[in-house]
Amino acid sequence: MAGRTMIQAIQDAIATALARDPRVMVLGEDVGKNGGVFRATEGLQERFGEGRVIDTPLAESGIVGTAVGLALAGMRPIDEIQFLGFIYETMDQLASQAARIRFRTQGRCTVPLVVRAPFGGGVRTPELHSDSLEALFLHTPGLKVVMPSNPYDAKGLLLAAVEDPDPVLVLEPMRLYRLGRMEVPDGFYTVPIGPARLAREGEDVTIVAWGPTVPIALEAAEAAAAEGVSCEVLDLRTVSPFDAAALTQSVEKTGRAVVVHEAVRSGGVGAEVLAAIHDGAFYSLLAPVERVTGFDTPYPPPAVEDLWLPTPARVLAAVRRVMQA
Repeated sequence: MAGRTMIQAIQDAIATALARDPRVMVLGEDVGKNGGVFRATEGLQERFGEGRVIDTPLAESGIVGTAVGLALAGMRPIDEIQFLGFIYETMDQLASQAARIRFRTQGRCTVPLVVRAPFGGGVRTPELHSDSLEALFLHTPGLKVVMPSNPYDAKGLLLAAVEDPDPVLVLEPMRLYRLGRMEVPDGFYTVPIGPARLAREGEDVTIVAWGPTVPIALEAAEAAAAEGVSCEVLDLRTVSPFDAAALTQSVEKTGRAVVVHEAVRSGGVGAEVLAAIHDGAFYSLLAPVERVTGFDTPYPPPAVEDLWLPTPARVLAAVRRVMQA
């Protein structure tokens, strides 16, 4: 078992998938010779050949459209979209084709397709590179969406996505790619798609987060502990589907909840999480549920993005409000 960053864990997952299954292919802009914009596929074309790690034209719709056909023909493609903000170009292929094939064929055909895409703020990117767009796909039946927050989950969820018979989006927080290291097993293992992870046990407040906001939630929970407030942190890991049972169980225990995400507030996954809390744990609530999110604007320029993103201080302020309600 080795200590790996998230990007190293992702690279290891892709290499493991390519080595164990000849049906696995990698497609994307600069994934071959250059090893990807973040080096997630570095060295893989030399190891597995140009026929399995394929540099594509700059055409996201073509990357995903080609992969849908490959998946229907029995292959298991892994697409890289360089940044999630470019995903709009693929919406027809993902939402109108890949997500509907099982339904349209009454289960006779499936699309075992993985689409990887980096996203998230705090790294001073240009416009369209940091947008958190997971809510678009929560509203698209037939797609699964996973958002890891640590290297172990990043590898295990990606390998689970490759094994899944249906299309899976793996959204990877750029800010966490090289933020720290974690012990990650060598070889093949999976983290099941669907179940949440209890990142910290607590008694007074449940903080629900996923992807890049999990470390923020954990930092806020540590600060709250210094004030005598015990916060439980629930890492959803998967936002479509998400683990409503774990959510209900945690909020029934604590009686209070704060939901944290980077995406804009209106229509975000947080609203659906809040609705699930009301459905499953309404009579246990001791205070209204708080949300700490981005704002209802386009993602801002780098100079002011720190004012836009959720921070531990904003989460801690929400924890204080639910404790005082």
